[in-house]
Amino acid sequence: MRETLVIDASVAVKWVISEDGGDDAVRLRSAFTFVAPELLLPECANILWKKVQRKELEPNEAALAIALIERSGISFQSMQGLGEAATRLAIELGHPAYDCVYLALALRQKLRFVTADKHLLATVAQRGSSELAGLCFALEDADRPIR
Repeated sequence: MRETLVIDASVAVKWVISEDGGDDAVRLRSAFTFVAPELLLPECANILWKKVQRKELEPNEAALAIALIERSGISFQSMQGLGEAATRLAIELGHPAYDCVYLALALRQKLRFVTADKHLLATVAQRGSSELAGLCFALEDADRPIR
């Protein structure tokens, strides 16, 4: 049985558009299953919208990309019940609550969380509990054995 990881938009977007770290993200697809809060979809849509605004993607490419993410096999989890934990984490870490929703899901389900967001990882390492820090991995390290 494959391990399940919590992923955020920084990972999912790399599955469907060319970005640094894309090879790492694609490699995970064959080794793991994935869960994410429902928040992942609007976050991905926003990333894609920004890329259209910057002329990095055509509108039809962005629409196809979000459709592919929706059908990628991610198990989307309800955000109900994550709000309080995400708020507490945001206050503890001094970090935006929307990122903390992913952390709250990882803690609740006792799953590893994988992100390409270096700032979030640094914040968790500096200010988070040892339990939380132990669940968080950089995209490029996610497929390495756990020590």
